[in-house]
Amino acid sequence: MQWSDCNYEPSHEQSDNPYAYPSGYNDYDSHTGDPRQDQDYSDSRQYSQPGYIIPEYIKNFLTYFQKCINEQNVYEIQNAYENGFNKLTERFFRNSPWPGAEVVSPIVNDDQVFLILYKELYYRHIYARVQSGPSLEQRFDSYYNYCSLFNYILNAEGPVPLDLPNQWLWDIIDEFIYQFQSFSIYRCKLTKKDDMETKALRNNAKTWNVHSVLNVLHSLVEKSNINRQLEVYTSGGDPDSVAGEFGQHALYKMLGYFSLIGLLRLHSLLGDYYQALKVLENIDFNKTNKYSRVPACQITTFYYVGFAYMMMRRYQDAIRTFSNILLYIQRTEQIFQNRIQLYDQSNKMNEKMYTVLAMCLVLHPMRIDESVHSQLREKFGDRMIHMQKGAMSEFEACFYFASPKFLSPVPPNYDETGPNLHKDPYLLQLNVFLQEVAQQINLPVIRSFLKLYTTLPISKLAAFMNMSEDQLRTQLMCFKHKMKNVVWTKGTSGLDGEFQSASEVDFYINQDMIHIADTKVARRYGDFFIRQIHKFQDIIQTMKTASSS
Repeated sequence: MQWSDCNYEPSHEQSDNPYAYPSGYNDYDSHTGDPRQDQDYSDSRQYSQPGYIIPEYIKNFLTYFQKCINEQNVYEIQNAYENGFNKLTERFFRNSPWPGAEVVSPIVNDDQVFLILYKELYYRHIYARVQSGPSLEQRFDSYYNYCSLFNYILNAEGPVPLDLPNQWLWDIIDEFIYQFQSFSIYRCKLTKKDDMETKALRNNAKTWNVHSVLNVLHSLVEKSNINRQLEVYTSGGDPDSVAGEFGQHALYKMLGYFSLIGLLRLHSLLGDYYQALKVLENIDFNKTNKYSRVPACQITTFYYVGFAYMMMRRYQDAIRTFSNILLYIQRTEQIFQNRIQLYDQSNKMNEKMYTVLAMCLVLHPMRIDESVHSQLREKFGDRMIHMQKGAMSEFEACFYFASPKFLSPVPPNYDETGPNLHKDPYLLQLNVFLQEVAQQINLPVIRSFLKLYTTLPISKLAAFMNMSEDQLRTQLMCFKHKMKNVVWTKGTSGLDGEFQSASEVDFYINQDMIHIADTKVARRYGDFFIRQIHKFQDIIQTMKTASSS
């Protein structure tokens, strides 16, 4: 099956499918005359109790959902997944769990594959919506359910008879890593646990183990042969020619691709930024990639790539990465507004990426797209001024908001009772970042003085900076060093690049005199306005043509 065969949009029209939604399925205000169904089901904890009678329209949805999956009707699966399930959730299960698998099992004739997929949605909903959050038992059960799902997919002798929409496949990988992240933080909060919880964690050391999570992701990558496919695709060849039996199947191909993004995220959470970029060496970020048309996947990819670049002190690449994805979000905003959950997620990531971009531009000023720059000035103008003046507390606040929730790859020492053990990985990354900032905290001020002069005595600049001449010479050498970074120029690997200086000013020291020269040619504003005038003329002409026709 070709990749494009799985790129479906949810249906907004009445389907001719014989298994279409039962009458009244979308009519939540209708009454059936059955008092059990006409009551308010907003408190659905009762659904988790074995033997409870589930209302007919929920039964109908579950049997229809099962039928679509068994028929491998990806178009209708996506409709049920993105529309039906979410609508029923909002109406009946907003803050409480869906019916447990033991209650659903008789309705779907104990269909094990469907029950595994249903439980994936069931536990994901508990993590996202139930106010008390998942219990320790539910965390374990969700892990074992993921094991069942991946064993079913990976241990089969041939491709399994299962087709799911790309959005669901991405959500599976994304949620798998999120739940591992949540569990890793949860087990480090020892002061809130009783002896039974601590004992259960000790006895289940292999549950949500980092090695098992990495093993799943690498196994999906290898099974799909996705790296070889991407390599051939980038060179202009046919990826199916090297995909193999499993890689030609859309399920394996997309799970393999999404697992690469999952590995990027996981290595970033563990603080291994080199390895995070290394796993994506066959993906060219600077070209449109047909393998991922899931917006959430695109946003996640660019966020973690940009953050890894920043922590590796490749600010120019980080700025380019964030500018590209923020421009993409601006242009596709209408898509996100039509899907509430995706809109909320993209808004949060949008704010984080603007925050990191602000820090990068303070540390490494350069010109970016005007529309992104105007949004940045509006959102973070004052904060950027504070950071330029050397306010370390502002850098720390921005890093706290914008950084991912870092993890420790190993369980804590359960004999310790420190209240902030879960914060140790974050504090380690924060210290690394602040040390880098402290080394160049004076550079924005030095840069502002250098841009005012063509020649400047060292003694005069030292007086401006309130430091000795020796200290100033050290800072000037630091300026030279920090403004020269590895910058991507060509190739598919994000680690490729060459050293470049992106500073707007350059200088050399002759005895006690600093000689300064501009390295950037001033922007030709006349050409910019002429291009904009031509664009407006084209728009006006298009509107006239449309109105006349």
